[in-house]
Amino acid sequence: MGREQAFPQTKGVTVELLATIDLGPEIEGMAGRKLRMRKVTIEPGGVFGPVHDHKDRPGVVYILQGTITDHRDGVATDYGPGLGWPEDRNTLHWLENRGVISAVEISVDIVRER
Repeated sequence: MGREQAFPQTKGVTVELLATIDLGPEIEGMAGRKLRMRKVTIEPGGVFGPVHDHKDRPGVVYILQGTITDHRDGVATDYGPGLGWPEDRNTLHWLENRGVISAVEISVDIVRER
């Protein structure tokens, strides 16, 4: 059984792409990469999984509404409105909404164009 199978799969998650910028023309050496901003909604009982990393995809998250529980390094940390966290090359995690209202975050990251 692979490691990913030991963690919950994504359910109850809606992702809305808000904006992207092609970084190639903006910053030397960034050809093939985009700056991306998304609004992610996790319904009560929802999971953003399975466990995933952010190698080659750094970003930051900001919570607008509700509470998101971030599971990493065997520790569960709750983040509510006005809080957020970085997602760097050392991040290995999955997220869930243990609350009774939808949790909404803004996620900004750098991704490779596909």
